Amino acid sequence: MVFDHAGKVVSSAQKEHRQIFPRPGWVEHDASEIWDRTVEVVQDALSAGGITTADLAAVGITNQRETTVLWDRTTGTPISNAIVWQDTRTAELCERIGGDVGSDRFRARTGLPLATYFSGPKIAWLLERSADVRTRAEAGDVLFGTIDTWLLWKLTGVHATDVTNASRTLLMNLETLDWDENLLAEMNIPRAMLPEIRSSVGVFGTATGPLDGVPVAGILGDQQAALFGQTCFDPGDAKNTYGTGCFMLLNTGERPVPSEHGLLTTVAYRIGSEPPVYALEGSIAVAGALVQWLRDNLGIIERSDDIEALAETVTDNGDVYFVPAFSGLFAPRWRADARGVIAGLTRFSTSGHIARAALEATAFQTREVLDAMRADSGVQLRELKVDGGMVINELLMQFQTDILGVPVVRPQVAETTALGAAYAAGLAIGFWSSLDELRANWREGSRWTPTMSEERREALCSRWKEAVERTLRWVPAGSLDEAAKE
Repeated sequence: MVFDHAGKVVSSAQKEHRQIFPRPGWVEHDASEIWDRTVEVVQDALSAGGITTADLAAVGITNQRETTVLWDRTTGTPISNAIVWQDTRTAELCERIGGDVGSDRFRARTGLPLATYFSGPKIAWLLERSADVRTRAEAGDVLFGTIDTWLLWKLTGVHATDVTNASRTLLMNLETLDWDENLLAEMNIPRAMLPEIRSSVGVFGTATGPLDGVPVAGILGDQQAALFGQTCFDPGDAKNTYGTGCFMLLNTGERPVPSEHGLLTTVAYRIGSEPPVYALEGSIAVAGALVQWLRDNLGIIERSDDIEALAETVTDNGDVYFVPAFSGLFAPRWRADARGVIAGLTRFSTSGHIARAALEATAFQTREVLDAMRADSGVQLRELKVDGGMVINELLMQFQTDILGVPVVRPQVAETTALGAAYAAGLAIGFWSSLDELRANWREGSRWTPTMSEERREALCSRWKEAVERTLRWVPAGSLDEAAKE
């Protein structure tokens, strides 16, 4: 996406890439395909805007965060498919590392539970399966990166990441903003394979290839980029992004706030040499991915955009609840043993009820995250800024405000993840002068306000929780990693 000084879209291009599911619970991407698609969309977006690289002041990168790539330093070839953030193959490994302490073993240092979500266990899993790869990694000949690092390396040859992505590995110390030697030792991961950790806003290098000569001047993990694009620069500001998953972030300022209610403490961003800014995050594994599943696996819609029209063929969910625990449950429950459930089906139920229940699932999960955020921070939200691909869905947005009981606000530029990356890059090279200048760019696009009674709201939430209980303990203890042992 190309943006002008006012933060408006000049041009854009997008392409899907494959979602690879080799076994139940395994989710992979082809990192080489992602690079090829990146080259294609850069060329397409420049062409669509009638511009060249000479017209670009800087470029920023934003990415799905925990997805793990290992590649050969000499050939630039990935050693395997990337393991995606949703992948659950490391469940047994996480349980083993947690030992008697369990999932909170590293939370004080990392702000994160020990879970399949994060990159560190994925690296450890890959290294455990090849003595040769481990030896080469120890020598620095096999490199690790999340997708931002992979793209930066392909563009510039620089092996680096930013604090937001590093904070999602379970390997970075939240206080020092550096790789933690004790954590590396616990997971048996050599430091030589890890990228340098830098600030989010700053020049990383000069691009070659499709962006030849353009400085790469900003990197932010996708959810932090959306926070930045929504100009949530003050403590207490919050946003929710509705994409493949769903992610709510609350700016907590220059102090990391520990969570006692199942949230993540993460780095929101760091500008140059300024102190880092932290956030509380609630991560929901499946949101837009559920709509894709209805399209690709059940075939009840032809296009993702058809979900709203199908859901509108019924007036309510018909007491049908869809809990999409395809990769277990993330925040605030963190249950790897959960699996997806559609509850309440009768012969009265139609595809419209299933479609509506699928949309409502995202809103119910967001409500659980907001409740946890209130408990951890003491902050009572006045409104929730929203963004991402799903926020064009009017039915979902109205149900979201109804189930939260606070206004929901969509900006004029809904793709704030890409905008945040652009803001970071532009801020680094002086294209924008200050955070205040970025704040002045933000414009409200649409607003939804609650119309549901409190009694109805709580009754629906209670029914949702009953459905969630049906998902638990589906995967027997000790079987989560059986396929990985084959």
